[in-house]
Amino acid sequence: MKTQFYTATSLDGFIATEDDSLDWLFPLGELNNSSYPEFISEVGALAMGSATYEWMVRHAEQVAKETGSPWPYTQPAWVFSSRKLPMIDRADIHFSNGDVHRIHREMMSAAKDKNIWIVGGGDLAGQFYDAGLLDEIIVQIGSATLGKGKPLFPRCVLSPTLQLISVRQLGVGMAELRYEVHKSV
Repeated sequence: MKTQFYTATSLDGFIATEDDSLDWLFPLGELNNSSYPEFISEVGALAMGSATYEWMVRHAEQVAKETGSPWPYTQPAWVFSSRKLPMIDRADIHFSNGDVHRIHREMMSAAKDKNIWIVGGGDLAGQFYDAGLLDEIIVQIGSATLGKGKPLFPRCVLSPTLQLISVRQLGVGMAELRYEVHKSV
């Protein structure tokens, strides 16, 4: 079981625009021509920040058109927010706030022997990193620049270092880098 931050970023290191838009990403490639189908088959639980969740709620129609459902996940999801957010019908969602350690234990139990996916955003992934719970970062880098926006991983990571374990080209618009997080003992 691994806790993985699987995401996409612009070439200049932003996962979303300042107003949380992901529209820049969609023209760069097809989801089914990426590592996503294999990745999601190994996921047993998800963690998501409130901005990512609210984007999904605002774009439920578009998500349904792309995936067949306004909530495309069968796995239980923990949405981290200090605010009250709307529920998506027929979705296994747990709203949480506070320390990621406690919630990570719940997620591990729910995931059984599968992986935990930190869906987004970058600060939530950083909280899991800070707590020593993040095992892997899988980032798909798109051939677009945003100039400013929501940063990929707003942390200074110098030591322990991230170890690059694979590089893969995805069509003409994306490259995927996979890093293992080496934890200090």
